[in-house]
Amino acid sequence: MVAAAPASSGDTGAVVAHEVRLLEGPNLYFRRPAVKVVLDVSAVLMAGSEELAAATASTGVRGRPGPPGSQSRQRFAARLAERLLRLLARAMGTTRLGVRSRPGEGVEEVVVAFVWRRRGPARVAAEALPHLVSAVLRGEDPTDRITRAAEVALATPIGDPPLLRTPRIPVVSVTGTNGKTTTTRMLANIAMSAGRRAAWSSTDGVFVQGELVESGDYSGPAGARAVLDAPGVQIGILETARGGLLLKGMGVTANDVSIVTNVAEDHLGLHGIHTVDQLAEVKAIITRVTSPRGWTVLNGEDPRVWAMRHGSPGRAWVFALDAETPAVRESLADGGRATTVIDGWVSVLSPGRAPHRVVRLSDLPATMAGLARHNVANALAAMTGALAIGLPEEAVVEGMRGFTPDADLNPGRLNTFSVPTDDGGTATVIVDLAHNEDGLTALLDVADGLRSPGARVMVSAGMVGDRTDEQIESVGEIAGRRADLVAVAHKEKYLRGRTTEEIDALLATGLGHVGVVPLGPYPTEVESVEALAERAADGDVIAVMCHAQRSEMYAWVADRGGTPDDADRIRAKVLRARGEHEAEDEIAALWDLEDDAERVHRAAALAARFPDDPRLVFEHASALDAIGREDDAVPLYHLSLAGGLREPYRHRCQVQLASSLRVLGRHTEAVTVVDEVAAAYPDSLGVAAVRALVHHDAGDPTGALAGLLGTVAATSADPDVARYRTAIAGYAAALAGTRTD
Repeated sequence: MVAAAPASSGDTGAVVAHEVRLLEGPNLYFRRPAVKVVLDVSAVLMAGSEELAAATASTGVRGRPGPPGSQSRQRFAARLAERLLRLLARAMGTTRLGVRSRPGEGVEEVVVAFVWRRRGPARVAAEALPHLVSAVLRGEDPTDRITRAAEVALATPIGDPPLLRTPRIPVVSVTGTNGKTTTTRMLANIAMSAGRRAAWSSTDGVFVQGELVESGDYSGPAGARAVLDAPGVQIGILETARGGLLLKGMGVTANDVSIVTNVAEDHLGLHGIHTVDQLAEVKAIITRVTSPRGWTVLNGEDPRVWAMRHGSPGRAWVFALDAETPAVRESLADGGRATTVIDGWVSVLSPGRAPHRVVRLSDLPATMAGLARHNVANALAAMTGALAIGLPEEAVVEGMRGFTPDADLNPGRLNTFSVPTDDGGTATVIVDLAHNEDGLTALLDVADGLRSPGARVMVSAGMVGDRTDEQIESVGEIAGRRADLVAVAHKEKYLRGRTTEEIDALLATGLGHVGVVPLGPYPTEVESVEALAERAADGDVIAVMCHAQRSEMYAWVADRGGTPDDADRIRAKVLRARGEHEAEDEIAALWDLEDDAERVHRAAALAARFPDDPRLVFEHASALDAIGREDDAVPLYHLSLAGGLREPYRHRCQVQLASSLRVLGRHTEAVTVVDEVAAAYPDSLGVAAVRALVHHDAGDPTGALAGLLGTVAATSADPDVARYRTAIAGYAAALAGTRTD
C-alpha cells in the first residue's frame, strides 16, 4: 500500500514523494477511501521567482508564493500540488475530484490526499504527482506530462475495490486512548445477554460469541472485515485504534453508534501526530461516519471528546461520572441524552424528563465497588452504547452485572488475584495493561484502595518503546511517588526501536525525581513480580504493568497457589481497606438490638458464617462481654487477636480484654495488656481511663491517677484543662514520683 516515487534520472532539486498510501476507508481527510501522498517540497521552498512565476502561469494556481522557506511558501506548494492533481483528474475524465492538503512533519513537507475508486489508476496518479510539480518548477508546460500520465493511469488495470464493508447489521465503533478494549468487551457481554449473536474485534483478536476466531491485534480494518464477514452475526462491535485509522482508514463505510472514551497523550510522534489535539482529530474519524439516525456517545468530562459532536451527523449522547458536568446540560439543551451517576445509581437523562434509574453502581462488579473510577466511566460508555443501539434495558443490566474484571471476560484489565505470602498471609496481585500515565495512575488508585490498613503498594513498572522520553520518565515518577516499592521490568517484545538500556535510564530518571531507587531491572515481567512477592506481607498489593507476559503471569499466580478474586472477594478487600467489613450493616444492626440475648445469638451466627474471621470473633466476644459473660468473652478476645485482627479494632479488643480481665480479678494479665495498648496509643483518653481502672484494682491507685492526669494534661482540649495544664501535668509528675510498686 506504500510506495515512494523517485524523481526522474538526473533531476536535481526535484520534488519527491516520501510516501504514497492507499487508505481503504473513512480517514483523516475524507469519509471515503483516499490516497495520501507525502511530498518533500524543499525544491518549491527554495525556488526562485522566475521558476515560481512560470509554475503559476502554466497551472493557474492562485495566491502569492511567499518568502523562501516560509510557511506561506509551504502552503503555496500544497496549492500547486492540488491544482496539478485536479488537472490530471480532468485529463482522466474526472471533472470533480475531492482533494485536500495540510502541512506535514516540517515546513519542507506537505500532505496531499484525494478520493479514489479505482485502485490501479489512483496509484499511478499519486506517483505521477511529484514529477508534475518538479516539471512545472523547471519551467515546462505540464500539459504533455499530464496527458501522458493520464494515458498510463487509464491503461492501468483497475485492481481490487476498497477493502471496506458496508454494514448490513447494527455496528458500534469504539475508540479512545484508554478504556476502548474494556468498553468493547462490556458491550459484547451486554449484546450476548440480549440474545444477539455478537462479534467483536479488539487488540486481542476477533471474537464471535466469546470464542476467539483470529488472534492478534485486530483493532483496525481487518478486524472490522472479519467481524462483518462472520456467519450469522447480528451485531458488530469494533475497537478502532489510532494506528489503523492513520495507516488504512476505517474498515466500514458507516456505523450506527460511535463511542469515544477519552483522548490523552499517547503514541505521539508517530505517523505525523505530535499533539493531543491532532490525536483527537484522528479519534474523531469514527464520529464523522455515524448515521444521522444513530448516536455519537461522548465522554463529557473530556473537552476534546465532547467537541467531536460538532463534526458528527449522529445525535449526541454524553456520559459523565459527575451529573453536574456542563456537557450534560449542553447535551440535554440540544435535544440529546446523558448517562451519569446520581445518588449511586447509573441514570439516564432525557430533555424534560425526570432521571431514569437503570442500575445501582455498587451492583456492577467491573467498578470494584466504585473503586475503579475509570471502569465506572467505561461502564457508562458501554451501557450508553448498548441503549443507543437499541438493546433492551434489562439486558444492559444483566450484561453489566455479569461482567467481572477477570481473566475470562476482561483479560489483562484489572485482573485481581489473592496470592499467599511468605509470612502466612495473603497479598493482592493486579494484572493490568497500564500503558501510559493515565493507565498507571488508574491502576495505582485501585491498588491503593485494595491494600489493608498499614500495608504497602508495590508496582512492577515498565514501558514500551514507542513513547516519548517525557512519557517514560513520567511513568517512572508516578510509580515512585505512588508506590512503596518499585521493580523495573523489561519488555523485549515491545522495544519498538529503543533499547532496554534507554528505557531503563528514562524510568530511572523519573524515579530519581522523587528520590526512589528501584529493584532490578529484571529481564521479564514475571521475574520482577517474583522479586516483589518475596518482599510482600499480608495485606500488601502488587500492581503489574503487564504488556508482554499476561499468560505467563496467570501461570505464575497459579503456581504460587494464588486464586482469582471474584466480585464478593474484591468487595470484601475494598471494605477492609476502608476499615469496614462486608457484613458491616449486620454488625451495626447488632448494637441496635435491645434484647441482649438476641444480640449474642446473632453475633454467634455471624461468626459462624465467617469462620476464623477475627472481626466477627471480636464482635461475638463484645456481645458476651456486654451482658457480663467475661469468662466466655476473654478466650474469644485472645482468639481474635491471634487471628490477626486489624486496626482500628485491634486496640479496642485489647482495651476490652484488659477490662474483662480486671473484672475477673486477673490483675497481672490485665496490667500487661493495658500497658501495651497505652504505649501504642498514649494520647487516647479512653485507653487512659481503662488503664487507670486496671492499675487501681491491681493495687496501684497512685499510679492510676498519675497516668490518667498525665494523659488529660497532654491531650484534652477542654478550656479549663488548658488554663491549668501546667499544674495538672505537675501534679501527675509528682504523683508518679511518689509511687511505690
